[in-house]
Amino acid sequence: MSSKNARADSLSLLLFTLRSGKLMAINLLKVSEIIPCPPLTRLPESHPHVKGVATLRGNSLSVIDLSRAIGEMPLLDPSGGCLIVTDISRSKQGLHVQGVSKIIHCLTTDIRPPPYGAGVKSFITGVTQVDGSLVQVLDIEKVIHGIAPAPIVAAPETLGEEDAMLLAQANILVVDDSQVALQQSVLTLRNLGLECHTARSAREAIDTLLELQGTPGQINVLVSDIEMSEMDGYALTRTLRETPDFKDLYVLLHTSLDSKMNSEKANAAGANAVLTKFSSPELTQCLIRAARAVIGLDS
Repeated sequence: MSSKNARADSLSLLLFTLRSGKLMAINLLKVSEIIPCPPLTRLPESHPHVKGVATLRGNSLSVIDLSRAIGEMPLLDPSGGCLIVTDISRSKQGLHVQGVSKIIHCLTTDIRPPPYGAGVKSFITGVTQVDGSLVQVLDIEKVIHGIAPAPIVAAPETLGEEDAMLLAQANILVVDDSQVALQQSVLTLRNLGLECHTARSAREAIDTLLELQGTPGQINVLVSDIEMSEMDGYALTRTLRETPDFKDLYVLLHTSLDSKMNSEKANAAGANAVLTKFSSPELTQCLIRAARAVIGLDS
């Protein structure tokens, strides 16, 4: 099995700029609309990276000062620019940016991992080239987590004995190119008394699966992000389904996008289930169902 031969999926990116003028990108599926920056109401004691709250069709929308959030210089005109309204991880937020450039279409294989040495403080999950210019793909999950971390619910005290015994039989590999999202999943598992293997890319996940295959720690449940550079979760799932040793591996695709929107593609790729990030209780229930399937209690 080789990740080099995986079929690539298409991807649409919205390109935007901050004060520096360098190009950044966000998956178009995470964008609900783009609007001029509206009047904002500053809330007392709000996070310093939140510029304020806008009213959008009668609903409140928190507006993130993206420049401050990722350590860039502030915009020259703090009331100018525009808002990229995103809908991810079960919430909407506005990203205040200098301007929107264009939409490009590429393959997931065109997105490369961040340069070596980018470090833990980096807010990008990948890079690509557009017309000879470097484009950095924003790690929006990390931005949001730095402002409003998703609550991690400790579950051992509510876990029944049967469910605990089921989960004990699951050897889990979690794959995510966002360090923040990866840590959220790992912490949920630790709160359930479980340890797991981790990988930051599909290529690393395949290496881990091959290394553990045929050992007592052989992976039987894979929890994978969908959006990843070089090979996304769909391509990873298809690659596994085409490999005899892994065709029956339980695959849960864990995404910051609306899981309903991704269900059809996930099913077509061969995934067993898909879940929107991040709900610790829902992830727990998905893992229990996975464990039941692994030991043959479910059809």
